[in-house]
Amino acid sequence: MLFGPFAGFTTKFLKTGSALDLAKSIQKDNIKPMLGVAKNNLSLTKYLLKEATQTHEQRMATLRTFLPQAKSDDWKLEQAGQRVQIIKKSNAQWGKLEFGTEIVSAEDHSLAALLGASPGASVSANVMLEVLERCFPEQMQSKGWRKKLTALIPSYGQSLIEDASLLHTVRQHTQDILQLK
Repeated sequence: MLFGPFAGFTTKFLKTGSALDLAKSIQKDNIKPMLGVAKNNLSLTKYLLKEATQTHEQRMATLRTFLPQAKSDDWKLEQAGQRVQIIKKSNAQWGKLEFGTEIVSAEDHSLAALLGASPGASVSANVMLEVLERCFPEQMQSKGWRKKLTALIPSYGQSLIEDASLLHTVRQHTQDILQLK
């Protein structure tokens, strides 16, 4: 059984990275945004440090609010994953934290990467479509790709906000497929 997550903070950029990753990343053009994020997010920084320095018994106390009979000896802390937060330059604040996901791609479209929060099921399909649109613009305009995408996603390229009838059709189809009736 898993319980969590507990927030944390580390200077490593990967689970198995170096404790010096953050320090090595500081450069002349990113020091101001980093300082802006530190200044404008003191409460978040304090929260992360508090979470990261919790003892096993403090974490167990939190767990026991959900599972009162939990025994300390039966539980251990595991680092399940890690995410690097995006810091963007901002004229008003020097720098700001981005909590969502952002797709970046090479100018020649040969490589795309997802930065920030890992996408859950609610946005994964949209993220993949954005990668396809960004990296394969000619193919996405071709009838072959569009036909395949429309077969997979009948509402592809249409607005569910502006077309109530289409929204109803998509919801009905989803309910039928997932047997939500």
